[in-house]
Amino acid sequence: MSTDPFRSASDLAAAVRSGDVSPVDLVDSYLDRIESRGDHTTAFVTVVEESARERAREAERAVEAGEYLGPLHGVPVAIKDLADAKAGVRHTFGMKPLADNVADRTTVGVERLEAAGAIVVGTTNTPELGHTVRTLNELVGPTATPFDADYNAGGSSGGSAAALADGLCALATGSDVGGSLRTPAACCNVASVKPTFGLVPRDARPDAFRGHTPFGVLGPMARTVDDLALALDVLAGQDDRDPYSVPKPDEYADATDASADEFTVGYSPDLDRFPVEPAVRETVGDALDALSSAGATVEEVSVGGPERGDLVYAYGVTATTLFATVVREMNEARGMDLLADHAEDLSPTFEQTVRMGQGGDAVEYTTRDVTRTAWYDAVEDALEGNDALVCPALATPPLTHDEPLPTEIDGQSVGGLPMDWALSWPFNLTGHPVVTVPAGLVDGLPVGLQIVTRRFDERTGLGIAAAFEDANPWADRYPDA
Repeated sequence: MSTDPFRSASDLAAAVRSGDVSPVDLVDSYLDRIESRGDHTTAFVTVVEESARERAREAERAVEAGEYLGPLHGVPVAIKDLADAKAGVRHTFGMKPLADNVADRTTVGVERLEAAGAIVVGTTNTPELGHTVRTLNELVGPTATPFDADYNAGGSSGGSAAALADGLCALATGSDVGGSLRTPAACCNVASVKPTFGLVPRDARPDAFRGHTPFGVLGPMARTVDDLALALDVLAGQDDRDPYSVPKPDEYADATDASADEFTVGYSPDLDRFPVEPAVRETVGDALDALSSAGATVEEVSVGGPERGDLVYAYGVTATTLFATVVREMNEARGMDLLADHAEDLSPTFEQTVRMGQGGDAVEYTTRDVTRTAWYDAVEDALEGNDALVCPALATPPLTHDEPLPTEIDGQSVGGLPMDWALSWPFNLTGHPVVTVPAGLVDGLPVGLQIVTRRFDERTGLGIAAAFEDANPWADRYPDA
């Protein structure tokens, strides 16, 4: 590849603007790398070579003409094959029964990326409707973390995370209803931001009110925190097609200029609820030690509120209802019965999740918000006197593609559920923004940590994330870098 595939999006955009890098050569380089390394991770569902090259030629003509260039002009990006869509491009939602479905519109996030000059090179893999913590489906199979092909990239934005970590794109998008941005980021040694609900608009149709109250969000993924801030600046802000969207309260690009000594961080190694493997605790603790040595104040905090079992139940009711609702919408729009007619082409975990949601009760669904409120108050209490709450993203390093979810962690019996393994989903119940960054490696596999801040305070999360990156750099950890 003629261009360093791990060069930051910010650097690439600057090089394109200056004329030092040709958008055509840049896109060609990434497409060649996708072709040569496609089997390594299975990150992509669809690669859009023709349209990407045409966009690159347009971008080069704009450079040559001295026209205004957006902040991502010529930068190759990948979009998750779920909530994001580009008109005329295959849009499968990770489902084999929808292998031939083609998007009839471009969603708002993709519109904004392209308006900023970004060039979509393809769509990335996800489990069906993003329903679980590992990326695998019956359509294209599992997506691997580039650190070890036997281990999964995490779900549900695993294709985007793997594409970044394997140098197949410069930026990528994801979505998050229970850690779907943060779990893959942790498994692939990349950064992500789960923004405050409403900050990044999502123009869901036919139900624009789907997933009401802070729950499912869209957000960017990147290899550097500067790139993450740049992408959030492009994606954030009110759009009339999303009734929950809000105006962007800040600019984010300069948030990464903050110094570590500006921050006070509350650290919880387990949220007082989760068993966590000692190696993960040690790795996250070492990263925090590096941040402390750089000048930040780091103090261990307790997190009160509802018991983990009550939170699991509240999350389970809310999440499974959401998936069952989306399946009903799909059935009505396409005149089919997805589970009855195509069960053999769907993952068993997907059918189980939808069946659970189909048996839900509306009053039970809404009364779980009492538990959510108590948990929200507990997180706010933990943030009192701190700029952020930091904790691990996952209880163990990445899992293989087919091993059962853990039934024992650090000597404690757990239920073998995704909610036992991930420490991410509780923050979907509250809507707090979370930036995830790499903490280090355990036996060659990545470990990530979460930086939780107050609602609409993404600037602080990005500032702390940048301080982590300065104190504990990860750019040289990528296997092919």
